[in-house]
Amino acid sequence: MANDKEEKKSSGSGLSKIFPILFGVINLSVTGAGAFLVYKGTIGWTRPVLTDAMLEKERVQVLEEVAKEPLLYTLDKFTVNLDGEPKRTIRMEVNLEMAQVEGIEEIMNSDNRVRARDRIIGILHEKSFSDLETLQGKLFLKDLIASEMNHILSRNYVKEVYFSEFIVQ
Repeated sequence: MANDKEEKKSSGSGLSKIFPILFGVINLSVTGAGAFLVYKGTIGWTRPVLTDAMLEKERVQVLEEVAKEPLLYTLDKFTVNLDGEPKRTIRMEVNLEMAQVEGIEEIMNSDNRVRARDRIIGILHEKSFSDLETLQGKLFLKDLIASEMNHILSRNYVKEVYFSEFIVQ
């Protein structure tokens, strides 16, 4: 019996010595493989360099993407008294579809924006309710506003005029 106890202790102590060594070897090999992959992934890495040509190329691409979408500029809402009897008022919001980005930049200039609003108010003061109640009257008003806006701007930037609000009372 004493021999059996000694054999169990000696066989059990052999496994208890192998497991920590085996665990240490596996742990070191996994850590070494991870370190190798990190090292391999960073060999030859350099910080990216941006040049003015690359930035200009990216800016041109952005402008081309923007040019594909309609360029709309919304003027503030107008409330104007119409000409004629009975006295009526019109409340409208005008959206201008621009041909180029430069047109929006030009109309956003405070002087041109003031001129544009003034000219639209002048056009509306000259109109009566009977001029604007038909579809043809509204289309004629759109064309008149577009031509006046193109006279204010240095080039013909306005392609189309849209009314997002058009109320006559």
